[in-house]
Amino acid sequence: MPALLGAARGVYGSQIRSALRDSGFDDMPRRGTFVLGAVANHGSTLADAVAGLGTTKQAASQLVDALVSRGYLERAPDPDDRRRVTVTLTDQGRAAAKETQTAIRAVDQRLARAVGAEQVATTRAVLGALVESSGDPHFGD
Repeated sequence: MPALLGAARGVYGSQIRSALRDSGFDDMPRRGTFVLGAVANHGSTLADAVAGLGTTKQAASQLVDALVSRGYLERAPDPDDRRRVTVTLTDQGRAAAKETQTAIRAVDQRLARAVGAEQVATTRAVLGALVESSGDPHFGD
């Protein structure tokens, strides 16, 4: 299963990188679309945007720095809590996030044609349950 999950992630990643490159976003850092997606889908503080990266704080900060310097994100102090930093998408960031979503939908549609929408929905539910179970100390007993 881990090998299949890695290969499946590679299919999505390849499609996303190709779509971004074709649309002129060829300077997107590795894992940058993850952060853009977090901000686009949830609006985020900096901590929230990088929480799921699974990297060190330093690596996450360097990724955000790259996204800011390349014009995808803007960073500002949280007006309600000066200790926190908010990140927002720039116009360029919104356009790159839209291209990423389009690429993901294209893979999803190909997958649905290959195995059916119901199978895709079941797979999504199974993977969601796996992710949610990661905090369960009895999972896998």
